[in-house]
Amino acid sequence: MVNTVLQVETFKQLRDFIYEKCGIYVPDTKKYLLEKRLLQRVQECNLGGFDEYLPFLRFSANRDELVKFFDAVTTNETYFFREPNQLEVFIELIVPQILGQKSSKDIRIWSAACSTGEEPYTLAILLKEKQPGLRAELIASDISNSVLESARKAAYGSYSTRNVPPPYLAKYFMQSGWVHELDNGLKNAVKFMNINLIDEQKVKAVQGVDAIFCRNVLIYFDDKSKQKAVSLLYDSLRPGGFLIISLSESLHSVTRAFKPVIFNKIVAYQKV
Repeated sequence: MVNTVLQVETFKQLRDFIYEKCGIYVPDTKKYLLEKRLLQRVQECNLGGFDEYLPFLRFSANRDELVKFFDAVTTNETYFFREPNQLEVFIELIVPQILGQKSSKDIRIWSAACSTGEEPYTLAILLKEKQPGLRAELIASDISNSVLESARKAAYGSYSTRNVPPPYLAKYFMQSGWVHELDNGLKNAVKFMNINLIDEQKVKAVQGVDAIFCRNVLIYFDDKSKQKAVSLLYDSLRPGGFLIISLSESLHSVTRAFKPVIFNKIVAYQKV
């Protein structure tokens, strides 16, 4: 019989393992949530309890379990057209500034920790609508394979699409019952990758980008992990490129490497 109680000492060991592998800090108040999310993994691995799960993760030859572990412990809250004022500033003001620095009309954008794909697909829609003729390369990444698979399928419920302007919903989505499936052209506009934002080798796979969206991600990191992730993202940007974080976040206590630039009361962080 499986022991369904996550003991405090085992919780601390699992928390340390999560932090070691992906930089996410799980506070004591989230013990119940970790217990709930990992119980299915313990059961599916035919283990006797949580105390057997961590050694299984560390020493098992089955690396697929580590992927399933990341799927279980990461949070994936997102939707289309999140923080619309920021998106408008990016499309109308930041993109033209980026293009003004280049001799060609192309742009590379990375949506880091993209979850189920709503953010990069929102950018694809806006670039197509507001910047016609622009050659855009859109890269999107997450640490969870299951959300990346959902992103590639691009089939969304009413919660995810609730903020999509009706003309765009009609133009770019096919509705079947409660499901809205994205147009194939937009699906093909985004390249999805599995990237851990504190894994230097994985982040190095994306270089020379003009803008990085990393919104509502750093809130799950402590200061040390934030500094590492932001430093790696800085290196992925080309000179003059921009890092876009959530309106509720700031890099003030994280790094001085970026120059804060204000566009219509919206702050973006530029690599100089």
